[in-house]
Amino acid sequence: MPRHVKEAAHAGETAVRLSLVAAWRETTVFTEAERAALELTEQGTRLADSSGVTDDAWANANKHYDEEQLLGLVSLIALINAFNRLMVITKQAGGDYQPGQLAHL
Repeated sequence: MPRHVKEAAHAGETAVRLSLVAAWRETTVFTEAERAALELTEQGTRLADSSGVTDDAWANANKHYDEEQLLGLVSLIALINAFNRLMVITKQAGGDYQPGQLAHL
């Protein structure tokens, strides 16, 4: 199980919502604000599949988040993507992470 899923479960996120993140467009378990964040995350992560984040995705995110919140969201998207790429580049196996393991950093 990936680190972020373990942290979310440890923080109280439900197994149903965690298992449906990949199918967020076809579910009813996420709020409109969460769906806007998921869309921004998806478009900001899958850069090879498109020309980047669309104006519609930005406009939708702006409806739900203020400038500071968007900065935080974009920063987290970029940071998680960077860590994921580092793990791939350095051929690190996933699965050993325990919730809170990096809390001291």
